Amino acid sequence: MSSYLPTLKQLQYLVALKEHGHFGKAADSCYVTQSTLSAGIRELESLVGITLVERTRRVVRFTALGDRIAEKAHRVLREAEELSAIAEASGKPLTGELRMSVIPTIAPFLLPRLLPRLRAERPELKLYLREEVTQASLDSLRHGHVDCVLMALPYALGELDREILFRDKLYVAFPRDDPRDPPEWITPEMIDESRLLLLEDGHCLKDHALAACNRPELRAEATMMGTSLHTMVQMVDNGLGLTMLPEMAIAGGILEHTGIVARPLRSENAARDIALVWRHNSPREKEFRLMADLLRAAAGPVGQTAQAA
Repeated sequence: MSSYLPTLKQLQYLVALKEHGHFGKAADSCYVTQSTLSAGIRELESLVGITLVERTRRVVRFTALGDRIAEKAHRVLREAEELSAIAEASGKPLTGELRMSVIPTIAPFLLPRLLPRLRAERPELKLYLREEVTQASLDSLRHGHVDCVLMALPYALGELDREILFRDKLYVAFPRDDPRDPPEWITPEMIDESRLLLLEDGHCLKDHALAACNRPELRAEATMMGTSLHTMVQMVDNGLGLTMLPEMAIAGGILEHTGIVARPLRSENAARDIALVWRHNSPREKEFRLMADLLRAAAGPVGQTAQAA
């Protein structure tokens, strides 16, 4: 066997450069200087005897072989992480480090319930959180930046494994003085498309809400401008329109101190499934299922109601 094998650090630098397409951003993601990352990739090129990256002042372009080696390097890094995970999983479950991405329409409402429970029940667990929209969180999972993702379905997951935690019903929120205030629920036909406010592209809740209504004109006419559910609530509270909110946000108090009324959306798919997602065949699957149980319990009445439905 050759004694001149690439190091994991060199492979990490190459994968980071492929992902970010910029030496500075890649170096920041690896917590090293740009010169250190550049030197590491040059060492890797000298080692394999091939130019992997063409460098110009403005563009970083991978060669055809560079693309292939970067793809293989990504798999090698994933396998190296799995080796460490196997060792961790052999001990007491849910101890040590766990990195989890959470989408923005879940994080502010479920995490405050989860974290105190984890501190009390799993004091040896070091949970590192990052808030990302759905596709970015799944990219982080596939690239090994996180171990699992807390997200909402339906969403195309490919080869990833998942456990459904509970159903999260959708509500229509509008100003309290709206003359069309219905007594119990709202049907999709009752929604005025010219007043509907939705989250910006990238937030899966927007797609879930539109799918629940099954009205193509809503996608064309709705105003998609909100960066967060809290922003949407402020706009509705100021009379700018109406929006859709998940039950967990309402249970989490998002409408407190507002003049907003929320009514259940009555349609066939007026809910999203909250799920924990991880890489297929992960040695930490048992831990993820334990975490799913903790998340389900932390959801409280929302999770219990959804499970019973």
